[in-house]
Amino acid sequence: MSEQDHSRRDILSSLAAAALAGSLPLEAAQHVHQQATEAKKSGAYKPKALSGHEFRTLEALCERILPGAGQAGAAEFLDLLASGSRQMAAIYTGGLAWIDAGMRRRFQTNFADAKPEQQTALLDLIAWRKNDSPELAAGIRFFDWARRMTVDAYFTSKVGIEAIGYKGNASMREFETPAQALEYALKRSA
Repeated sequence: MSEQDHSRRDILSSLAAAALAGSLPLEAAQHVHQQATEAKKSGAYKPKALSGHEFRTLEALCERILPGAGQAGAAEFLDLLASGSRQMAAIYTGGLAWIDAGMRRRFQTNFADAKPEQQTALLDLIAWRKNDSPELAAGIRFFDWARRMTVDAYFTSKVGIEAIGYKGNASMREFETPAQALEYALKRSA
């Protein structure tokens, strides 16, 4: 193993620990995105922590959670983070296995190959804590985790940052409150 590989593994491990703690800084997330983008540019992305099937399932799940997540490289981001942490990898492999098992019980297919309406039907069950039951508890916990991580992956990517119109730290001569924001705030306060 080269010194560069060891260093990259140490960085990913630290970043995965930060993600598990819920405190992954934007700069760190952008580093992971850069790593995933470089891996993708060299051809088809090869999963680092997940099997090929698990990765396809994660791609489908991310896209169902947040349309556009595939373009943002959310699954690659999450797989790369999971490759730096056995705990995070276990969360994803266990959660994705639960998703597939739930889909097979209900629709006799796996999640990645299911029709969009079938995927949505399963996710509608586990997207709400009010549906908590012994049968759904593990799926609800995993979906809550996957949803937060997918949103983080999307909005720390170049695509996600552009989607919200973030222009970076730049000075402005004057600031005008967008009319829609002002109208919304006034309606809420009335």
